[in-house]
Amino acid sequence: MGKSDISAVIITYNEAPSIERCLSSLNGIADEIIVVDSFSTDSTEEICRKFNVKFFSHEFTGYMSQKNFSLGLASNNYILSLDADEALSDELRVSISEIKKDLSYDGYIFNRLGFFNGQWIKHSSWYPDPQLRLFNRESGSWGPSNIHERFILRPGKKIKRISGDLLHWPYRSAEDFSSRIIIYSGIAAQDLFEKGKNVSALTPYLHYCWRFIKSYFINLGLLDGRNGWTLCSIGASSSFLKYSQLRKLNRTAKLKQANAKL
Repeated sequence: MGKSDISAVIITYNEAPSIERCLSSLNGIADEIIVVDSFSTDSTEEICRKFNVKFFSHEFTGYMSQKNFSLGLASNNYILSLDADEALSDELRVSISEIKKDLSYDGYIFNRLGFFNGQWIKHSSWYPDPQLRLFNRESGSWGPSNIHERFILRPGKKIKRISGDLLHWPYRSAEDFSSRIIIYSGIAAQDLFEKGKNVSALTPYLHYCWRFIKSYFINLGLLDGRNGWTLCSIGASSSFLKYSQLRKLNRTAKLKQANAKL
């Protein structure tokens, strides 16, 4: 593989409804496609095989650790990291094609545009949502936690912003969004607990209010109409749940310590 070749890397689990769209958008852009799957039970693997990807099965231990593991499977240092529910827009494909002629920066940033309930969401803290998804893997690593993970470049590395959107279809409905929020908030709470974070009884309520005010008013979620209200409300609830569950974890830990001293 050449100096300017790019390896696309995707982690999957039961992504049959969306993986074909993701892989199709990589045609002519990625010189290699790595898929690391967490033992899907649907047709994810069958669909991936049609695109001549390098398919690996690996136990899922968290988003950050799974993505860091995946980096080591690529043949090229430059990695284009996508989730299965994402795809490159035509404008972003053109931008990446151009920079492939001279990959001189350590990382490249582009905006992500989300789709929800029949609408592209242009506000509500969803856009522009800049993402560092094309990078030299030798210049950093995924971190800092297993929820809301991001690729972190080491200090002094060079970053360039390029045009075009990474298209995102994160949730199939408000119900899907709400159910995933429960899962994600639990992971986030556990991560904060392991880092020794402690909060007061008011913290969940304060974070709920601030999250809603920021996304709906400051980030103009009100301009996204009914969907904006839904997204901002559920997003605020996720903050409430995260810190409520963190308080529960801390109370349980203190109770165990107290009982151990008896």
